[in-house]
Amino acid sequence: MKNMKNTIKKFSILLLGLIFVVPACTDLDEELFSEVTDENFFQTEEEFIAALGSAYSAFSGLGNHANVWTNSELSSDEIVVPAKGGDWFDGGVLIEVHRHQFTPSNPFFNNAWNQIYGGISTTNRLIFQFEELKAAGNPDAEAFISELRGVRALWYYWALDAFGNVPLSIDFTDETPSANNTDFESGRREVFNFIETELNEIIPLLNPNVGGTAYGRMNQATAYALRTKLYLNAEVFSGTPQWDKVILDADKVMEFGYSLAPVYSDNFIIENQGSPENIFVVPYDKVFATGFNWVVMNLHFASQNTFNLTSQPWNGYQVVEEFYNSYIDPIGNPGPQGPVWRGLANFDPNDDTTPNGVGTLDLRLSNFLVGPQFKSDGTPIEDPGFEGEGTASPDPDGARVNFTPQSNELFPNGWRQGGARNQKYQYEMGGTSNMSNDFVIFRLADIMLSKAEAMLRMGEAADALDIVNQIRVRADVTPYGTLTLDNLFDERGREMFAEMTRRQDQIRFGKFGDAWWEKEAYSQDGSQYLVFPIPQVAMDASAALTQNPGYF
Repeated sequence: MKNMKNTIKKFSILLLGLIFVVPACTDLDEELFSEVTDENFFQTEEEFIAALGSAYSAFSGLGNHANVWTNSELSSDEIVVPAKGGDWFDGGVLIEVHRHQFTPSNPFFNNAWNQIYGGISTTNRLIFQFEELKAAGNPDAEAFISELRGVRALWYYWALDAFGNVPLSIDFTDETPSANNTDFESGRREVFNFIETELNEIIPLLNPNVGGTAYGRMNQATAYALRTKLYLNAEVFSGTPQWDKVILDADKVMEFGYSLAPVYSDNFIIENQGSPENIFVVPYDKVFATGFNWVVMNLHFASQNTFNLTSQPWNGYQVVEEFYNSYIDPIGNPGPQGPVWRGLANFDPNDDTTPNGVGTLDLRLSNFLVGPQFKSDGTPIEDPGFEGEGTASPDPDGARVNFTPQSNELFPNGWRQGGARNQKYQYEMGGTSNMSNDFVIFRLADIMLSKAEAMLRMGEAADALDIVNQIRVRADVTPYGTLTLDNLFDERGREMFAEMTRRQDQIRFGKFGDAWWEKEAYSQDGSQYLVFPIPQVAMDASAALTQNPGYF
């Protein structure tokens, strides 16, 4: 089984990272026999698959700093990056995202825009090339075109979610700058309808297999999962709820044989390609497919000694305390509960006798890293640069590194050791700044909870309750007796932490305008903050673009 898992991942990494290297030369007229042209490439199925590599490699940026994932998470109540003295202020751009003070000039929105439209442009180019092959009579081209259209639909789903009214650019040969609809609501519906139509047309043409050479690729199961999430947010995206379609597509996904992993955290371990639950992932490898950098984004500088890392972490991302506290069982069981705790009662994150604050609980079973921190040999780690006595905000535990769930302030002197740390994906002892965990985009638990939400909103509370309790039982917590929208929202938060769903959920449940730590409340109704502004760089580059309402 291990060899089979390695084979699956090796193929996916080959697909993700394949590039063609042309030797350098000084004679510009020299004939390069290694040059890739229409005449000497796109001739065999192996070359067709190799050509897909650039479409999938565009996803590799999701696992690092300043991208689509970053904006989604930092604008939610899950994750925050406080300014720690001179560290992480970065001109205030991260603070703006957290506090919902979005401006078109914020470079993080421009990064996300470029990431999305870079992915769209790449798929458009490849679709154009495969369509030429199709026109020339190649019978294999259609399947690859359908797969690429599915990849492009995923990019547009993220564009629709983040920016709302976005330009539809689908013709690689069109030199006219793309425009978005001047009417925001109509424009957003247009993008929604485009994604839906694309998925409707391609699903019958996609690979019906899962695993093997279909792993990490757009197959039928992935397309159904994408359409499930599109319909889940249909009321936000298009103005019309489509709960019945959520249920139908969720059932379609389940027909492919996915099952909940017996242990929640096994979906996120190193080399997690064996998960029975993960539907679509971005395959990463610390050598051959790099870019998954959470280990350095989340951990303290001194945590290098905890995991014997080859690179020093950046001490950036932290978990918002209120969200961390949401894992306390809401129905009266003792001790913090939920997927992160696996039913461990009487947990004390400040107990010095439990290295790294987890007691007998295996590190890989935890979403969070909290409590006093230790070197790999069990001795305490210290931060020689901590804010000591006499400073504006001294760390409460001195130089001793202790990840307290609390953070003192967002700016200017956040505690260097404040906040629980995100370790949803297992960190490798002796690892590098690049991780070998595959980054999960869609998994079964999300699809199940999506179906439960649709059923609850349609009045089918008993069946919805049964689905949610399957998730809770897997997490070793007491099943709910009744299901409400509020406790379903909370359960989605605990289960789907850091999976780029929380902002969507908050908007859909009407909670995105609520107050949380260092972020004030506002009315969500009609708020411009439900979408990000179109970046000013993009606006300046194309007079055809219309800015989203409320932004200037």
